[in-house]
Amino acid sequence: MKKLLLIICGCCLNQLISAQNLQSTLTVKGTVIDSVTNTALSYGTVVLQNARTKLPVKSILTKEDGSFELKVPTGNTYQLALVFVGYKGKTMAVTGTDAVVNLDKIVLSPANKTLDAVSISAAKPLMKQEVDRISYDVQADPETPALTALDMMRKVPLLAVDASDNILLKGSGNYKILVNGKESALMAKNPSDILKAMPATNIERIEVITTPPAKYDAEGLNGIINIITKKNLSQGYNLGFNGRMNSVFGPGGNLNGTYKQGKFGIAAYMGLSHNKQPELASGSTQYFFQQQSLLTQNGTNTFAGNNGYGNVEMSYEIDTLNLLTVAADVFGNKSVTSSGQLSDMINSAGITQQYYNLTNDGNSNYLGFDASVNYQLGFKHQKGRLFTLSYKYNYSPDKELTDNSFSQRFNYPQSAIPDYRQYNNSGSKVHTVQLDYEHPFKKLTVEAGAKAIFRNNFSQYHVDDRDSVTNQYITNPAQTNDFNYQQDVYSLYNSYQLSLEGWAGKAGLRLEHTGINADFTSTGSFVTQDYNNFIPSISIQRKFKTSSINLGFTERIQRPGIYQLNPFVDRSNPSYISYGNPNLRPELNHTFELTYSNFTKSSINAGVSYAFSNNSIQNVSGLQVVSVNSKNDTITTSTYQNLGSHSTLGFNINTTQNITKQLTLNLNGQLNHVWLEGAYNGQLYKNQGTMGNFFANIGYTFGKGFRFGTNAAYFSGNITLQGKSGSGTYLSPVISKTFLNKTATIALAVNNPFSAYQTIRSSTTTAQYDQSSFNQGNIRSFAIRFNYRFGKLTSDIKKNEHGIDNDDTKGGGKSSGN
Repeated sequence: MKKLLLIICGCCLNQLISAQNLQSTLTVKGTVIDSVTNTALSYGTVVLQNARTKLPVKSILTKEDGSFELKVPTGNTYQLALVFVGYKGKTMAVTGTDAVVNLDKIVLSPANKTLDAVSISAAKPLMKQEVDRISYDVQADPETPALTALDMMRKVPLLAVDASDNILLKGSGNYKILVNGKESALMAKNPSDILKAMPATNIERIEVITTPPAKYDAEGLNGIINIITKKNLSQGYNLGFNGRMNSVFGPGGNLNGTYKQGKFGIAAYMGLSHNKQPELASGSTQYFFQQQSLLTQNGTNTFAGNNGYGNVEMSYEIDTLNLLTVAADVFGNKSVTSSGQLSDMINSAGITQQYYNLTNDGNSNYLGFDASVNYQLGFKHQKGRLFTLSYKYNYSPDKELTDNSFSQRFNYPQSAIPDYRQYNNSGSKVHTVQLDYEHPFKKLTVEAGAKAIFRNNFSQYHVDDRDSVTNQYITNPAQTNDFNYQQDVYSLYNSYQLSLEGWAGKAGLRLEHTGINADFTSTGSFVTQDYNNFIPSISIQRKFKTSSINLGFTERIQRPGIYQLNPFVDRSNPSYISYGNPNLRPELNHTFELTYSNFTKSSINAGVSYAFSNNSIQNVSGLQVVSVNSKNDTITTSTYQNLGSHSTLGFNINTTQNITKQLTLNLNGQLNHVWLEGAYNGQLYKNQGTMGNFFANIGYTFGKGFRFGTNAAYFSGNITLQGKSGSGTYLSPVISKTFLNKTATIALAVNNPFSAYQTIRSSTTTAQYDQSSFNQGNIRSFAIRFNYRFGKLTSDIKKNEHGIDNDDTKGGGKSSGN
């Protein structure tokens, strides 16, 4: 079979090469020079476009002497687009019937100021280093039609996606994800699930804001990931459809479109997907020092779920100075889980002391919804001067039910520990009001604003025990509580951005006042907190001809989210229980970073950073002894605490090498050394270690729209206060074909073809026990993806420059900082 596949692939490759050799070509060449100095302009972007569709056909960087040469198939009309940083862009028609068109010297004039954006479609650099962020232009990546949004995250500097599909920023989960500069219901729970289902074609660019300015809420210890979605459209419309079929995750579809008529514009997308997981193994082994006993637990688990998501943004230009926009996001998830587990407690003599078989059947129903309205006022004699008033509402209920039943009991009596059901209805409601004012001067831009967030987190949970006589479920009052957590945040900010020739700087200060009132209705107890935070930020950029050096410092707050605060006791595994801590205080982090960027023929972005916190929020474990049937039983508890110090020294690098006109190599990696220290249960813990991740992509473009690429990654695992997790790998070859004038793409992908499963191991060491555990993941899958778009697409729907972005709380999903 393998030989047959090799023969078929060889034949196809031979046909492609033969077809390219037989097809006549057109050669376009020239030399680009500066209109003032009459010197050559090296390493600028030159793009040959289809004159009718304006879509790029081939691009290249000019050589050191300013020359370039592009070869394309004959039979079409072309135009040439030139984009050089610091120069006015130019578009030229390619005329003539000769096989070689020599445009000779092409003169570009210096721009009066550095362009903030380039209007020529797809003729932009892949990456851009700004004073406080790195931008990755998704639409400039030739692999975009064949990849998911999650795949694209792997390519972005400072970002990584580990073997469990968790998104990492600088190797950590402590960050915040925004969509179009605003908090979104789409990313509130499990952003990796949404990004896995969303095609990369929905995204315009991805920004990694490593030194967030004062206008952003102070949350996100390592920074902010801002996903900018596409909204391009002139008068008329465009529509796009994306579909996928994955052998493991299941089917998915996405529909997106934009429409503009006169002063009204609308951009929207929606999608559905099905996720499933076959039966996978997991387990743990725990050795108790004092008892000299061993607890082993092994089992299997399955998962299936359906996701639906949507986004809509509408704008109405009342006149040239007044703009009204409305936006809404919705995300829904329904999932079903099932697991079986054997638990065996053995004493030092090897004799079983306790044994049971536990079955868990659960389901959850999550809804995330937010809606916002923004009014923007411009000023007649000053284009960049803006006043914005915004309001946003967010609602995210989450209902969970787990049915737990025992069998094969030994020394685990039903009278003391009956079968039980867990109910947890939790979520949040948030109202936000914000004012923003921006005033540009000649070289200085001043921003100021105020914001108020009224956040209500809630949880109503109870456990029902099954009566051994009647088999009826009866609510257990000792495991019942109504939790209401009211958090009000008031903030003021002021920031300044200065742009000089060769230099840029941004500095600001944010003042936040937080008031907290937590009410445990069932127990009649209260928690009250009140504190202020001053959050400075400063970024300095030294710009050269083709490179820049950035220096930044900021302080960031990590407020605990509902998943860390909720006192709900999860007893899905009665030997390992977990619960939140409503007494948590916010973590304050200090970050310094130095970055070098050079976007020439071989682009590179490299940086070092150092961050530290003295009251970090850590997930910690310990033992608790409970009485079961007049005998002591030891269980492991897991919760969150503000503990000691957390320091990280990090190095990151991203480079793209254009080896030939058809062959491109991209490398992206981070390496961090972590120091952790904190006291828990009267015991001082210290841990340190090096962790990192590495991603590589190599792509080759054939003729007739064929492209082949391979993604490979390695992840070392995480270091925690009491342990560490194991490493993992990732490999995904993708082949794609564009057709119908590049409006349609079909792609075939294979994820991790050499192994069906991957086992991630982790370990925990405390003063009372050692524990090792493993989780098996299904990593091999086959996928087919289809992308099609049509309609007119040339300019932008007008949108507000400012809006609400509640990035001030720690996310609860597996990829948003939990």
